[in-house]
Amino acid sequence: MTIRIVADEREKNSQVPNLLKTMGIFVDYKQLPVGDYIVSSETVIERKTIYDLISSVYDGRLFVQCSDLINHYSKPLIIIEGNITDLNNAEKMDPDSKLIVDKIRVAYDTLIKIALDFRIPILYTPSIYYTAELLISLASNRTKGRNDGPLLKKIKKSNPFYIQQLYVLTSLPGIGTKLATRLLEKFHSPKNVLNASMAELARIPGLGNMRAEKIRRILDTYVSNDNVDNTQTRLIVNTKDDNDDVASDR
Repeated sequence: MTIRIVADEREKNSQVPNLLKTMGIFVDYKQLPVGDYIVSSETVIERKTIYDLISSVYDGRLFVQCSDLINHYSKPLIIIEGNITDLNNAEKMDPDSKLIVDKIRVAYDTLIKIALDFRIPILYTPSIYYTAELLISLASNRTKGRNDGPLLKKIKKSNPFYIQQLYVLTSLPGIGTKLATRLLEKFHSPKNVLNASMAELARIPGLGNMRAEKIRRILDTYVSNDNVDNTQTRLIVNTKDDNDDVASDR
């Protein structure tokens, strides 16, 4: 059976598609709105070098990309190509320097957020050759024993308002990106979500009664003016204490 992989046109410069072709894989180039490689109708792969990972955090692309992956595909993956120690060599600096330490922390914090908040599996390869082999294995595994149908789906570019709506809903207790997506699919707007009853919220897959009850309690609990004044007073006192501590340290 011929293995087919759809590759984003911008991946040509990486040489990974060329390697796939030399290994007997049919590569179909498209301008993909989501991800870099599609290996099945369920699975899209975002490929990033360790340098891409850092730069996409700083310019704000990465978490929008993660949102797009889980919104449009049920089983997305991220491939990180290279080793985090490559950052040391790239900077040509002392590994103990603050810049290197900061970049390593950013990389780890980012990987934790991808794995825990977005629930996207992360696979690691040391070079483009291993990336090509991994893509072949993924394509073979995802299409084995079944007719997977067309790999490409028509995907509209995500509306920035939609991303902001997701962020609004993820501020609710116990709501991550996946549940926020399900809530928007069900209720169509954050306003409708906030006005939904506990029973309606509990029927969302994965949300359940306890989370629904906690959300409604947060939204429905009345806050008196006395409580607001006391809270503001505590904030003012805490801020004053913090300023005093800073002044005493000078």
